[in-house]
Amino acid sequence: MAIIMRHLKFIFAFTVLLIFTGCSISYNFTGSGKIDAKTFQVNFFQNKADVIEPGIDRQFTRRLQDLIQNQTNLSITNSNGDLVYEGEITQYRISPMTATADQKAAQNRLSITVNVRFTNKKKEDDDFEKPFSFYYDFSGTALPQGAILNTALEDIFERITQDIFNESLAKW
Repeated sequence: MAIIMRHLKFIFAFTVLLIFTGCSISYNFTGSGKIDAKTFQVNFFQNKADVIEPGIDRQFTRRLQDLIQNQTNLSITNSNGDLVYEGEITQYRISPMTATADQKAAQNRLSITVNVRFTNKKKEDDDFEKPFSFYYDFSGTALPQGAILNTALEDIFERITQDIFNESLAKW
């Protein structure tokens, strides 16, 4: 009986080892599938929205670069990247969401849309062009500046950049 138990433990351990070895070939810990790319580049996302908020183009571009660097082993480059992210901020809009009894805005919404063109030079089937957007709600009595604007941009850019990462690299 002891010999059978020892053999079963060995078979179980060997099976678990095979499973983990097989998975490591296809996936990494960020959830992104196996990619052949070694480099990426994020071109400057120019602000082409009707309403221009100074500096958000640079802030968004940097945020996307940082996210990809932090969640992958890819090296950033300024040209000839295996993966290329480019596009523009196409919308920056503040709109009232709810009103008070005296017809004043009780809550406003800042919405930002970014059009992204993604090119994978190693696997052209992964290429896409599509808009990504998100919003942040704030009090109707507040102005989108200072701490409110910083918090709004942080939340919006976090969501948009993660959505772009998931669309381009997280191949489950």
